[in-house]
Amino acid sequence: MNFHQYYPVDIVNGPGTRCTLFVAGCVHECPGCYNKSTWRLNSGAHFTPEMEAQIIQDLNDTRIKRQGLSLSGGDPLHPQNVPAILTLVRRVRAECPGKDIWVWTGYKLEELTPAQREVVDLINVLVDGKFMQDLKDPALIWRGSSNQVIHYLR
Repeated sequence: MNFHQYYPVDIVNGPGTRCTLFVAGCVHECPGCYNKSTWRLNSGAHFTPEMEAQIIQDLNDTRIKRQGLSLSGGDPLHPQNVPAILTLVRRVRAECPGKDIWVWTGYKLEELTPAQREVVDLINVLVDGKFMQDLKDPALIWRGSSNQVIHYLR
């Protein structure tokens, strides 16, 4: 998996102070997407075990309390991203007690594959659906267009 940006301290992409990872790869290519540079799977930098360890370390850093991890992109549930995302989510669950995990995806909850569902079964919140320029609403919180749904899973 590749990624474009990692923010160890973020207050924009989900509630509270968080760690946020923007991954590469998106098949949806939504018109009006604010993050087109992340569409290609081979763009950005390689997501290494060291980067994964840094995220875990940052989530557990007591100097800056983080509420959790946000995964966006690109699309964290792109089929080629799922193995690395699943590994990361499992580690956060095991090593970062009390931290929540938010995932943004262009896929709808009901169309997820079994592999994608494996990730979703471990997260707290899924924001699903493609961004639709016609339904764009800057007043919405945590989503860009009104067709996107916030699923509070646990």
